[in-house]
Amino acid sequence: MCRWLAYSGTPILLEELLYKPKHSLIDQSLHAKFGVETTNGDGFGIGWYGVDGPPSPALFRGIGPAWGDHNLRELSHAISSPLLLAHIRASTGTPVQQTNCHPFRDGRWLWLHNGAIHEFAKLKRDLVFAVDPALYPSIAGSTDSEVMFYLALTFGLKDEPVAAVERMVGFVEEVGRAHGVAQPMQMTVATTDGNRLWAFRYSTEGKSRSLSYSTEIRALRELYPENEVFQRVSDETRLVVSEPIADLRDAWLPIPESSYLVVQKGADELGTFRPRKA
Repeated sequence: MCRWLAYSGTPILLEELLYKPKHSLIDQSLHAKFGVETTNGDGFGIGWYGVDGPPSPALFRGIGPAWGDHNLRELSHAISSPLLLAHIRASTGTPVQQTNCHPFRDGRWLWLHNGAIHEFAKLKRDLVFAVDPALYPSIAGSTDSEVMFYLALTFGLKDEPVAAVERMVGFVEEVGRAHGVAQPMQMTVATTDGNRLWAFRYSTEGKSRSLSYSTEIRALRELYPENEVFQRVSDETRLVVSEPIADLRDAWLPIPESSYLVVQKGADELGTFRPRKA
């Protein structure tokens, strides 16, 4: 399917996450260990917030494989961000085109997804018709992931992120049942408004794709005093990943099945994810 990461914390050069780690996201585009596919070459994207720039995030997306994109490598040397989402795509059937590359953006919000709505073509009409008419013109691509984003926005993502995603999933499952699709939802999702970061792990069948987050930086400094990155980032820094980008013992914690994580100033929040009626 896909691989992704989400970073929040001390401003960091993109290359520190995308290229430098031993099992970086670029390495995962060729050699994913935990994904359905080993190779994720159907496009890529990065959404990031500037250190001192405008409040809305910037996007850079391409339809080629991430490992061969020279512009991505050049940008990664120069761009520093305190909050970013990055994604490498393995299509589940929709075309390889820029509008189908993650992250997706609406105002200050970014969204990315790994997984699928099973039998999406069968459910698509009912799902798309439920999107707020004011939001519908903003749907530019043909993926289930983008429809999920606009359904979540329709159900209140900007006011109650966790509840909105629970309503979105509940609605997809309701439509799935109506069309005889028993296990419609498979997802790990990251979304952010530029201040907080939300990550979700859920599937109807209870066998969700992998998702982990980084151990507290204070603990990592003690475990790996020679790691220069750990020494200079703040205690608030967190990384959420489809699969670990470095083989560091005790550096990663799994997000449990049917759970959500909120990365925010102060204590982060880990809670149970329960689909609800829209």
